[in-house]
Amino acid sequence: MSVPKKRSATRRRKLRASHHALKKTKTTTCPKCEKPCLPHTACKNCGYYKGRDVLGLEAKMDKKAKKSLQKKQEKEKLEKTDKEMAQK
Repeated sequence: MSVPKKRSATRRRKLRASHHALKKTKTTTCPKCEKPCLPHTACKNCGYYKGRDVLGLEAKMDKKAKKSLQKKQEKEKLEKTDKEMAQK
């Protein structure tokens, strides 16, 4: 196995390793359910992408799950409008 001829300087090693840092993932909000999701991908919460149901998550849900999801969305909309009214 080969061995380096000379020891690499600390500055050179740190400069080389400076590009190895992890970057923060950027997220957008889903226009339907307002949850954070990755850009250019279907929402994992509701299954929508560009305004249409791609994953079919709502079709696979049973009645109870659909009702609870609708109630959550209505509640979030009400809270949002209340906040907007309070700001005015």
